[in-house]
Amino acid sequence: MFVDKANIFIRSGKGGDGHVSFRRELFVPAGGPDGGDGGKGGDVIFVVERGLNTLMDFRHVRKYCAQDGEPGGKRRCHGGDGEDMIIKVPEGTVIRDTETGLVIADMSGGNDKEVVLKGGRGNMNYATPTMQAPKYAQPGQKAMELNVTLELKVIADVGLVGFPNVGKSTFLSRVTNAKPKIANYHFTTLNPNLGVVDLDGGKGFVIADIPGIIEGASEGVGLGHEFLRHIERTKVIIHIVDAAGVEGRDPIADIYAINKELEAYNPKLMERPQVIAANKIDALYEGENDDAITLLREEFEPAGIQVFPISAVSGKGLKPLLYRVRELLDEIDEEPTVFEREYFPENIRFEEPYTVEKDEDGVFVVEGPRIERMLGYTNLESEKGFDFFQKFMKENGILDELEALGIQEGDTVRMYNLQFDYYK
Repeated sequence: MFVDKANIFIRSGKGGDGHVSFRRELFVPAGGPDGGDGGKGGDVIFVVERGLNTLMDFRHVRKYCAQDGEPGGKRRCHGGDGEDMIIKVPEGTVIRDTETGLVIADMSGGNDKEVVLKGGRGNMNYATPTMQAPKYAQPGQKAMELNVTLELKVIADVGLVGFPNVGKSTFLSRVTNAKPKIANYHFTTLNPNLGVVDLDGGKGFVIADIPGIIEGASEGVGLGHEFLRHIERTKVIIHIVDAAGVEGRDPIADIYAINKELEAYNPKLMERPQVIAANKIDALYEGENDDAITLLREEFEPAGIQVFPISAVSGKGLKPLLYRVRELLDEIDEEPTVFEREYFPENIRFEEPYTVEKDEDGVFVVEGPRIERMLGYTNLESEKGFDFFQKFMKENGILDELEALGIQEGDTVRMYNLQFDYYK
């Protein structure tokens, strides 16, 4: 079964907690902390697996979690790092943040490996110039969690579009090595088919047959809605129309209708060069043939869209069409279409904890990793440094918490080995 879209939950590993312990050794006068650092949490890494061509596996498993880092131990024993979560996807998979729809990574164009979520940092025991006898071992950095949407967008040079039953599958089977299912009923093609066109001189290209697009496809009508994403990487678009009107369709109206759906889905698709393959000319009488092709040419060739009368069944007219497509590809930058990154999970920030308490002596004690970090880079002896300190206390809500505990003017606030008198 072909599956080209899946929603999954991913989580990196939490960093291991630091460990607080003290040496009690003979002939070591000061003793001191000897707790070990926590291990790093595992990353969530997406890699391209060349043998895959569907997202089917993600229908059965929807949760992917890396391993947490192990906590530190005594005698400076470092906790073990968590194991990474490796997620294998087909080439061409675009990873998006489910909530915003923004692109996190595009697994194409040589991007075979992407670290999407980094594991939490394994944190250390606290022993610094401001806290020689720490009560805190800094907890490991939190894990990062995301709901992501995987979209497989096939990688092809040329997109083949057209209403159902106009002969796209027959065309693909005639000009490439693909073996699509062919029958005379609508929606024969239920997933994109890829084929390679071999031309003289090794200048071939890849065609993707996009399942039948109908009016309203960009809004979810019919099957085309499910597969419009596969045309986004293509550089040239071939419209196949039933020039004979076998089912009573107007080929000119069909082309306008499909272009309307392409533009509604992604306006940039209208910047792609287009050609028209006027199919089923073998079903027209000679006079009808001339009239149908003339009408198409009069309508579209002034806009630079060439019309090629063909018969996918007999092969008539196919070579001129294919060589024109090759010329258009040669005129285009050969760099692959890669979707730019729009969302950066690494910018997710986690606040470090702190506590505000009143001890038995009536002293208000403020401690925690966030406080320790602030004290480490703030020079309280300078006027500028002390202003920063007061702003930090206010903006982080610490003053509000002290007031909620009933602090009064003249009461003492202690932060590790530093003490302050409280005044408004």
